[in-house]
Amino acid sequence: METNIPPHAHDHPLKGINLISFSTSIKLLFSGYLTTVAVGYLMALTQILFTHGMADGQFGLSFDDIVYSYYGDRSSSTLEGKLNGSMKANAPDEDRFRIIQWVRDGADKQEYTVYIKPIIDDHCVMCHNADAGALPDFSTYENLKKYTDTNTGATFEALVRVSHIHIFGISFIFMFVGLIFSFSTGVNKQYKYAAIVMPYIFLLVDIFSWWLTKLSPHFAIFVILAGAGMGLSFAYMWCVSMYQMWILGPVKHQEDGRNALLRD
Repeated sequence: METNIPPHAHDHPLKGINLISFSTSIKLLFSGYLTTVAVGYLMALTQILFTHGMADGQFGLSFDDIVYSYYGDRSSSTLEGKLNGSMKANAPDEDRFRIIQWVRDGADKQEYTVYIKPIIDDHCVMCHNADAGALPDFSTYENLKKYTDTNTGATFEALVRVSHIHIFGISFIFMFVGLIFSFSTGVNKQYKYAAIVMPYIFLLVDIFSWWLTKLSPHFAIFVILAGAGMGLSFAYMWCVSMYQMWILGPVKHQEDGRNALLRD
């Protein structure tokens, strides 16, 4: 039996449905999601600036920040690295230097009891306590002593925890952003396919680069490049989607209306 189904019609079940032709309610739904995840993305970037971005003691994300965060600074201790980095503003310089000198002198327990514990109690334990959850507990000498060893960066346990959270969470974000973008029209197929698939590639490269940087600081450059690639992919899909829904769409409807009047 012959049919009149066009070739490859089954490959395009939603052919003709695009961001321009969607109803206002669907556009509002998509725009609300895109706006919310965009704000979340900016908050995540800000959080990175205040954590990894302070690893070298200076504000702003740099190559050294990535190295210190994952490989560590093998010339100092973890505690010293934090006091000179992301925790620098949380205690006066005199108290920070006193703790750093104590670490360099061998982290003696008696000196801790007399000089260091009062500083820790005043400036640290309000956040670093037994109820802190993800933050280390600095309320006892034994717990603090663990961080006076050589700074080897992120632990393997931390990498496992953060890796699986990022893989699941970010992949879901890009699935929905990519789904919305897939309804765009007039975009070159090669650019469209690349924009949809590249975030997942960049995500995997980013995660694997953490582990590789833990072994060798030379891989830190891939963390930066993969993060930049994800950001650019997100920005491209976001801008194209919003443009077609709220700028190109109304223009297209106005043109269709004028053409209809001319035909009448």
